[in-house]
Amino acid sequence: MNGSRLIGIGLSAAKSNFTELDRPYKITFSITYRCQSRCLTCNIWEKKPVNELTIEEVRAFAKKNDYFKWVEITGGEPFLNSDIVEIVKAFAESSKGLFILTMPTNSLCSQEMVVQKLRQILSLGIPKVSITLSLDGNRQLHDKIRGIPGNFDKVMSMARRLKELQKEYRNLFFVFGYTMSRLNQGRLEETIADVKKELPWATANNFHVNVGQLSGMYYGNEGMDIAADREMVAKEVGMLLKKRRAEIGMIPLIEGIFLRKLVDYVTTGKPPMKSRSLDASLFLDSYGNVFPSIMWDKKVGNIRDVDYDLLKLWSNSEANEIRKSIKEGKEPASWTACEAYQTIVGNIKGAVR
Repeated sequence: MNGSRLIGIGLSAAKSNFTELDRPYKITFSITYRCQSRCLTCNIWEKKPVNELTIEEVRAFAKKNDYFKWVEITGGEPFLNSDIVEIVKAFAESSKGLFILTMPTNSLCSQEMVVQKLRQILSLGIPKVSITLSLDGNRQLHDKIRGIPGNFDKVMSMARRLKELQKEYRNLFFVFGYTMSRLNQGRLEETIADVKKELPWATANNFHVNVGQLSGMYYGNEGMDIAADREMVAKEVGMLLKKRRAEIGMIPLIEGIFLRKLVDYVTTGKPPMKSRSLDASLFLDSYGNVFPSIMWDKKVGNIRDVDYDLLKLWSNSEANEIRKSIKEGKEPASWTACEAYQTIVGNIKGAVR
């Protein structure tokens, strides 16, 4: 079964190299905007969410849109939604070709609860489940940026628990998610070294790097001064690439390309590849609003208005106008993993350059 699902997502990715898709194969879904962090680079935690999608609504959406091969759950802090297992289950049961589930966590929830829910998720039969542990520096720096004393130690504890969980579940994969900003620029190598002191098995391969970016619609950080020095980012990412050891597998391969293209992005300030927004993927917020990506405040519509049938929005006038803007190069410049991975596999020629 895992082989057929891998072939399925591979065929969708291959097809996106040659033509526009009639439906997306990846969804990024914010299941709640609630968050315990108090980050200096992001204002999601200041949002006071009301009337977020219920589990019944999520089930209706998943049932009517049964073609997803990649589901990325995000937040806020996803584990603050008590229905997280049922949400994943809804997609797993409806989208029979679902190959990979990805989600971040700030490690601030009860770790007993998180492990319990992860066991249930890992038992649903999804071939790949990837967890990103947010980590923006060593003990002092991470706690300062995240605004929560003791957060670094909780990340280390969560990593140990996931390492043990991997002994039971071969479909579990996890990395540390490091967001570069002016607050931690120049500190990546130091952070990797300090993590290794806590976790002797940790290497550069356990780190995923993003560059802090602005999104009024998603992060609520428009106007914040968080941009890291471009030359410093390029230098640090180059260091990480040199430290990474070769690994076999889809995720390590795409991650390596993502990092190399990240250097191009910070050097030029331009997206290194043609976007696959509103083609291979979309962003669904916790209120049911559909956007081309987490970085672009261009609302396509709301699934509540179309009886949870995404395809009724997929070719409406707003969606077609957004696609026209993308072709004209008017999409906001960004390079984040939420959109970059499907962009990479949808631009094979550009990926190997």
